[in-house]
Amino acid sequence: MLTISGLKEGIVLDHIQAGKAMKIYKYLGLDELDHQIAIIKNAPSKKMGRKDIIKIDGALDLDLDVLGYIDHNITVNIIRDDVIVEKKTLKLPKKITNVIRCKNPRCITSIEQELPNIFVLADEKDKTYRCLYCEEKYGQTGH
Repeated sequence: MLTISGLKEGIVLDHIQAGKAMKIYKYLGLDELDHQIAIIKNAPSKKMGRKDIIKIDGALDLDLDVLGYIDHNITVNIIRDDVIVEKKTLKLPKKITNVIRCKNPRCITSIEQELPNIFVLADEKDKTYRCLYCEEKYGQTGH
């Protein structure tokens, strides 16, 4: 069995849906950090069957809205002095900025590319977002 040591200080993203760890790595820009990062894919889970885990060594501010958009079931554990000092649960964000890009060629963001891509949660049950500018609809499969 694979063993990855614990963290003295850092963040553990747990209960990631199996196969989504690399997407989260990309969306959070973790490849641009100098931190040590461990990605564990397809770890056994009693609750989920299989899950992914990301361990980040060192203090870091994470965009919880990005995480909530990708998978609001992720648990964020903050570690200090080898102990979990805080557990954060996520929810679908009401508004997300520069996570999804509007693909509508008539949207103002296609012409004015310096404008932020802002999407607002339109339907929480269906996890549907709409572009703030043109109302283009995006579901969870649209990102």
